Amino acid sequence: MWCTCLLKSWTSGGMTHVIHVFQGQSYTGPTTCAAGSSCVYSNQWYSQCLPGSSTTSTTPTTSTKPTTTSSSPGSSPSSSICPGTRTKFKFFGVNESGAEFGNTVIPGTLGKDYTWPSPSSIDYFVGQGFNTFRVPFLVERLNPPSTGLTGPFDQTYLSGLTTIVNYITGKGAYVLIDPHNFMSYNGQQILSTSTFQTWWQNLAGQFKSNSHVIFDVMNEPNGIDAQTVFNLNQAAVNGIRASGATSQLILVEGTSWTGAWTWQSSGNAAAFGAIKDPNNNVAIEMHQYLDSDGSGTSATCVSSTIGSERLQAATQWLQANNLKGFLGEIGAGSNPTCISAVQGALCSMQQSGVWLGALWWAAGPWWGTYFQSIEPPSGVAVSSILPQALVPFL
Repeated sequence: MWCTCLLKSWTSGGMTHVIHVFQGQSYTGPTTCAAGSSCVYSNQWYSQCLPGSSTTSTTPTTSTKPTTTSSSPGSSPSSSICPGTRTKFKFFGVNESGAEFGNTVIPGTLGKDYTWPSPSSIDYFVGQGFNTFRVPFLVERLNPPSTGLTGPFDQTYLSGLTTIVNYITGKGAYVLIDPHNFMSYNGQQILSTSTFQTWWQNLAGQFKSNSHVIFDVMNEPNGIDAQTVFNLNQAAVNGIRASGATSQLILVEGTSWTGAWTWQSSGNAAAFGAIKDPNNNVAIEMHQYLDSDGSGTSATCVSSTIGSERLQAATQWLQANNLKGFLGEIGAGSNPTCISAVQGALCSMQQSGVWLGALWWAAGPWWGTYFQSIEPPSGVAVSSILPQALVPFL
């Protein structure tokens, strides 16, 4: 996700000053909330555009898992939500955000500037039946700018990443390790394919023996042309395989925040059909939000059918290119229109046969009253989105 507002305040000359900044290194998109929304403080790093007054908040009650009809992977379940033949997702779960927080403070302090996902959150979702978690992290904390991308890893931060990875995979679930840097490092765009390949070869080597690790090459590149982003992704694939990590799934992301609805117009469609993996285990990761500008900053969805509509062209492209897709981020408001839109998106994906999985944005212990928070027990999306829009697709 690329458009969450950051509030900073300081006092000078007897006056308190407040500014709104938007998270995401090299972000150049809109810096105002959608009409009818205002920026509401969640914590010192992340706040969120929410509909209506900034004083409005919701604390829903915790829901229990509804009864669903179970079926084995690859079967064709049917339901009133999604009638007809559909294939269950191999990977289905949530983003577990927190370790990428505070990206203007390097290296930052654990518990103050950033945090790792809560094991209890992992337990909750595994208990519900979800099996996949995306863990964003900040590259500058893993590779201090003083020694660069090809230098040694910070062992404390690497240990934090390894600990949560091992906890998730120890539960039998899958984990996407996600450098959440928008194809930038230390304030500069990453453009060297050789450097990026070496970085990924080094990182993948740390996890090459864990078959439940998925390598997410880079979160939401933007401001770089599609062919350059493709070349960097291909270099990463080459580096991962050279590390000895030969069995794990690799996810590549396109430019323009890897949006599904802009996959054609961004140039990604023209470039990414050429992706090659000697182990034939690579998929295209896209993201999709359902508000008016696709940023995920408003809880108002365009329509109850916008989910399937925004994925249609991307799905057709995947089918035409004999490639698999992975929806790494989807999010929307907790209201009937948005719930129907999410259901429609996931239904169309399961009917298409080309999408491996989907992940909700986002869980994480610091989201507060953020409208898409699915952090148990009382995240805003727990009471309705979880049982109505996600659990039926397990």
